[in-house]
Amino acid sequence: MNASPQNRLAWMVVLLLFAGSVLNYVDRAVLGVVMPQVRRDLALSNADYGLAVNAFLVLYMIFYILGGKLADRLGCRRTFLLTIVFWSVANMLHALAQGLRSLSFFRALLGMGEGGYYPTAIRGAAEWFAPENRAKAVGLFLCGLSVGALLTPPMVAWITTRYGWRASFLVTGALGLLLVPPWLLLHRRIAKNYGQRDPAPAYRHDADSDSLPEEELSLAEVLKRRKYWCVLAARAMTDTAWYFYLFWMPGYFQEVRGFDLQMVGRWLWIPYFTADLGALAGAWISSALIQRGFGLNRGRKSVLIPSAMLGALGGCAYFVPAPFLALTVISVALFGHLSWSTNIHTIITEITPRKHLAVLYGITGAAGTLMGAVSQPLIGRVVDLAGYAPPFVGTGAAYLLAIALLLSAGRIERMRRAPTVPRQVELSGSTGHQTPAGR
Repeated sequence: MNASPQNRLAWMVVLLLFAGSVLNYVDRAVLGVVMPQVRRDLALSNADYGLAVNAFLVLYMIFYILGGKLADRLGCRRTFLLTIVFWSVANMLHALAQGLRSLSFFRALLGMGEGGYYPTAIRGAAEWFAPENRAKAVGLFLCGLSVGALLTPPMVAWITTRYGWRASFLVTGALGLLLVPPWLLLHRRIAKNYGQRDPAPAYRHDADSDSLPEEELSLAEVLKRRKYWCVLAARAMTDTAWYFYLFWMPGYFQEVRGFDLQMVGRWLWIPYFTADLGALAGAWISSALIQRGFGLNRGRKSVLIPSAMLGALGGCAYFVPAPFLALTVISVALFGHLSWSTNIHTIITEITPRKHLAVLYGITGAAGTLMGAVSQPLIGRVVDLAGYAPPFVGTGAAYLLAIALLLSAGRIERMRRAPTVPRQVELSGSTGHQTPAGR
């Protein structure tokens, strides 16, 4: 099969993964938009609402790992269908909520379905794209986060004002089911072209081009490697910074910078838009560097380090005098963040064994989500006591620490077992003469 049809099929897979990423974020964000109406109708307190949100986060973290394990076992094709149908139905079930218990139960189901999606998507990118182009695929479906953040408030507000908050869950949940027919049709075409439904052409290419025979480590062996834990920690540090901007930026601009709600709606889409530009720029630049002979290690780090330095500039946003200058600084920081994220997420596919790729990626995602969740009450306490300056400074420092962790991880290359040296060779090298075998 020539390269052109394969390339077209690969990008069709990624476009559907991007659409799934958008809807994944839309479905999780609906509750935040209609929170006042839900609280009023279900007689929930702020503490009750927090419990429902935590029900989602806890199951999301758990199924980031379990969903990754499932994706490694079943592949992207089948796990995509399972996760998107599960979370779409779970989102629609929110329309039946009658109180805290049922709402928390449906949020937990949503977390179960959504948690497995990104490990599935990252495995799909690894199955279809060789390392020199893989970051482009990862960058595109990561853009779905910001696109979902842009689309959800106006869409859900329009539905809710006309038909009520329960209808907003029904409509947004049903949107996910619309992805099932094109996914099935695409894989019917893939099976016709390749003679199998899960061809994983990039894996075959990697196996053909490897200079060393593939000796994949077990899951337990990878979890003992310093390289993996340094990459995990680098991602988790910057995930915490992303959660800070996501949850605290609107309040900061209203409480400190004098924005009203209308100004928030008018201007705070800009950082998310620049974040999308960063995801695409980081992906395309690192891919171009690798194709021009920089190699995987140098090509990725040449983008990762400057991107993290841009992210660190966000720590200065609190100290600039003008509100729109602060918005500009944060926009630059989020450009850097998603440029960093595109490449750090891709690196996880390049250092881990193929058979455990999704679950190991899932563990890194769960760690980032856990740090983000744990940091929220701490940030709230610090803001109450000392204002927003310490969180901004800490956010900037997180990117500098991430650079140090990345460099500590060593070369970006797939982890393998160290070659074993025969006993007689060791002896002969140490004594300076040939040692007969068996002595």
